[in-house]
Amino acid sequence: MISRLGFSASYRPGIRSVHRAIDEGINFFFGFGIDTQLARGLREALKTSREKYVLATGAYNLLIGYPNLRRSLEKRLRQFRTDYIDVFLFLGVTDPKQFPRKAIDEMVRFREEGKVRSIGMSCHDRKYVGKLASEGTLDVMMMRYNAAHRGAEKDIFPYLTTHRPGIVSYTATRWTALIRRPKGWPKDGRLPDASLCYRFVLSNPNVHVCLTAPSNEQQLIENLAVLKQGALADDEMQFMKQFGDAVYNRHQWFM
Repeated sequence: MISRLGFSASYRPGIRSVHRAIDEGINFFFGFGIDTQLARGLREALKTSREKYVLATGAYNLLIGYPNLRRSLEKRLRQFRTDYIDVFLFLGVTDPKQFPRKAIDEMVRFREEGKVRSIGMSCHDRKYVGKLASEGTLDVMMMRYNAAHRGAEKDIFPYLTTHRPGIVSYTATRWTALIRRPKGWPKDGRLPDASLCYRFVLSNPNVHVCLTAPSNEQQLIENLAVLKQGALADDEMQFMKQFGDAVYNRHQWFM
């Protein structure tokens, strides 16, 4: 079983936050090359109970050229002091041309070697993600999904039929825009808090893991509370969509 709330230390919340996440039952962790706090906090847990945790990491798409996936994999194995990576991702794809067939073939070899257990990618081109999902090309798809950016409901989720890749979402708060008043929103109008944003994402059964990236331990504790609150009620869902539309219309320049 994988915790529906995954943990990222990209905002450097401190080693205590990593330990707190482990203690609270989170077992899905997303890390990358510069994520030293997560590596330091997670190594001991991986050393003593490796099978309990799912480690997702990968190599970033380089706009100036094709990344060295093998080198990135070996670095991540050393960084986290583990014999295998649970989810190895090709990260930051914005155009299908940036994810050539050789990338898939190379990651498949990693899986065959036993150095990774599943392969996937993160992508901003939703229709391309939907296409790959329908083909069953990858084990895991990582993409943006929140109340302001609901395009996955049309471009991705309907194609999760024959093949069921793991779906990991990120930026539930749209980089905090969903918890701030957008231009034109009534001054006395209700504002969502972070818990509503996370619950919006987790209310969708197509999302298996929603990443949270707290800045400190207190934010982590507050975010963990959403797991006990459950799915949004109908009126809460309607409010989040209305507010999400206001945020989206304010920031249409960033699709």
